[in-house]
Amino acid sequence: MSHQDSSTQHPLKAAILIASDRAASGIRQDETLPLLTRHLEARGIELAESEVLPDDQNKIVATLREWANPDIDIILISGGTGVSPSDVTPEATLEVIEKRIPGIEEAMRHASMQKTPFAMLSRAVAGIAGSTLIVNLPGKPEAAVENLAVIDPVLSHAVELIRGGNPHE
Repeated sequence: MSHQDSSTQHPLKAAILIASDRAASGIRQDETLPLLTRHLEARGIELAESEVLPDDQNKIVATLREWANPDIDIILISGGTGVSPSDVTPEATLEVIEKRIPGIEEAMRHASMQKTPFAMLSRAVAGIAGSTLIVNLPGKPEAAVENLAVIDPVLSHAVELIRGGNPHE
């Protein structure tokens, strides 16, 4: 099923940000970006931007602010959502969003807890910056795709509502 924004009839456009000190420095190869990209493309969502950054709150905030514009419907951030000292993705996201969407956060944690009790340690947030939906995903590649699959059914509707669409049409 292709996710289309019915108010504008264009394919949804997404950006993916990988927050990882090790991947940004080249210590390890990032495997999450290609998996998330394939997942989006299989659903008819275009990848507009992507970047791998270190776990640096200021750099993440700057990128989110740049990407949160009318040309990007959804920003996915993978990594930095746990409880280690370097995990700053939720704080960066909270600096940028105007409204949280706790239902997305809860749905992802609930689904993840069916697989591992460590999901309780996720601090991932979701919300709206301007007219862009921003969602934090886990850093583990498989978990990032699993969490994205959980929210797939609501993405196009959420974007339509965020962009001012009528939910009762």
